[in-house]
Amino acid sequence: MIRLTVAQAVLRFLEVQHVERDGDVRPFFTGCWGIFGHGNVAGVGQALLERERSGEKGTLIYRQGRNEQAMVHAAVAYARHRDRLSAQVVTASVGPGATNMITGAALATINRIPVLLLPGDVFATRVANPVLQELEDASDGGVSVNDAFRPVSAYFDRINRPEQLPSALLHALRVLTDPALTGAVTLALPQDVQAEAFDWPSELFAPRTWHIPRPAPEPAALERALTAIRAAQRPLIVAGGGVTYSRANTALLAFAEATGVPVAETQAGKGALPYDHPRSVGAVGATGTTAADALAQEADLVIGIGTRYSDFTTASRTVFADPSVRFVNLNVSAFDAHKLSALSLVADAREGLDALTAALAGWTAPQEWTARGAALAQEWDKIVTAAYDRDHPGDEGLLVQSTVIGAVNEESGPRDVVVCAAGSMPGDLHKLWRTRDRKGYHVEYGYSCMGYEIAGGLGVKLAVHDQDDDREVFVMVGDGSFLMMHTELVTAVAEGVKMVVVLVQNHGFASIGALSESLGAQRFGTGYRYRSEASHRLDGDQLPVDLAAAAAALGVDVIRAGTREELRDALRRARGSERTTVVHVETDPLVPAPDSPAWWDVPVAGVSAIESTRAARVTYEQNKARQRNHLRPTESPDSLGETR
Repeated sequence: MIRLTVAQAVLRFLEVQHVERDGDVRPFFTGCWGIFGHGNVAGVGQALLERERSGEKGTLIYRQGRNEQAMVHAAVAYARHRDRLSAQVVTASVGPGATNMITGAALATINRIPVLLLPGDVFATRVANPVLQELEDASDGGVSVNDAFRPVSAYFDRINRPEQLPSALLHALRVLTDPALTGAVTLALPQDVQAEAFDWPSELFAPRTWHIPRPAPEPAALERALTAIRAAQRPLIVAGGGVTYSRANTALLAFAEATGVPVAETQAGKGALPYDHPRSVGAVGATGTTAADALAQEADLVIGIGTRYSDFTTASRTVFADPSVRFVNLNVSAFDAHKLSALSLVADAREGLDALTAALAGWTAPQEWTARGAALAQEWDKIVTAAYDRDHPGDEGLLVQSTVIGAVNEESGPRDVVVCAAGSMPGDLHKLWRTRDRKGYHVEYGYSCMGYEIAGGLGVKLAVHDQDDDREVFVMVGDGSFLMMHTELVTAVAEGVKMVVVLVQNHGFASIGALSESLGAQRFGTGYRYRSEASHRLDGDQLPVDLAAAAAALGVDVIRAGTREELRDALRRARGSERTTVVHVETDPLVPAPDSPAWWDVPVAGVSAIESTRAARVTYEQNKARQRNHLRPTESPDSLGETR
């Protein structure tokens, strides 16, 4: 037996957990982020101190964050860059410290990325109730604010007694290491229980390896998928994040080259193929390329690989428009594999692709279809080149966003990573960024969380460092997201971590401004303006906010760029520096990037006194009429040889 506090036992257990896939065994947990308060300072905080003072070289390196939400974002970005084979721990105090992590938990679970959260909780004994920051529920004495983690966690438990800890830890690791179930795991730790001493069985702290499975497709399901593919005349692959997490990029390349099927990409799947591969047709859906969306409109079979089919991928179920379109979904998660009435192939992406490629030997898509995909992709690439070189149509004093993206893309190295999350930038990056490496594109768009960018870039850079890699990390962030969360610039300085942060200042919310205008809401509430004395509305002059100065005050280097040449020079200087550098550039939010005609369903007011809203409603109803329910089964009794 080993006598430790509950918090000490948690850390000792976590440090001996390993994962294995394809013969590669590695420690699973590589760090613990923490901000301390009365809910965890004497528990997890003391345990971390004890581990550091012990002199033992452990894996749980303590990292001090500046914002609880940002700590979760950094941990999630780290795990994503490591293909979910490594994860990190985040601890916060009871009350606001804990609830600040809820947004990060939602982001992790929606994106299926592992992170272990250890929020402090109120006293299990309740002898001092109500403690500082405790929520009292008059109808339920067992409720605390941490119950808000339940719907956004892949697994949740509250440890009210030391005896509960072993089973909770084992369940936590079971979920964290399961590709089909993973997400945020929350173990709420009452502050008195954290500090309670207990005699633990030594077996709890024996090294343990969790094997990451690569399930193969079930033979009958594989045969059904093969039948559908062989019958297709216009097949299209939609590659999602599961391709990259499974490290199935080489398998996808082999499949596409052998069969001639064009490959479109979701946000999470971007980089599944290099942008210039003949079978790559780029982004699909509401932020798609003209190439991918044209093929999606015509496809009679869509092969989804590792995608969860968000509304952006399906353009709110309008982009897959052929009346006879059918779906084959290869996914490790049965929940996702069955979407859109598909033939489901529940398997690891790499294993499934290898099986399909072998069984389809000699079969190819019609040559004219393959050639059409390649021709459309070449046309789009010319559009991208023009967008990269675009001058402002009027004001020579401002750049346009597509030019900024082009400069960053061309000044970055082939293996460097671009990080982004919210606003207009992710959509433009999805369409325009020329991805050259499978890990070169890191855009969080499952939750599209403003504020993820800088914290996410920090997490990616730490992952790069831990892999002894030489990639640079370019964070692209708008002024709206920067104002919401730039705190981890301070953490980057403290940790000696170098990033290049491209801060795009356009004095408002560019993405929602454009959306508002398209919905007839006239960009209301989307600009950063003074309140006008005449109108009493926020429609006065631009606010004199100096974000470059704010960044410099946090200890990073700052370069201001006003022209395309100054921007490129700033990017070169920042790339060559050893310190985190913010490159500040102003753009015009009213000049859009090139787009496809794909649609996104955002309801428009059904009745309005505003003419622009009424006009937008007409357009909305026209688009709604194009939506498909995709309820028709991919296989019918007749197709299985049965009679009605």
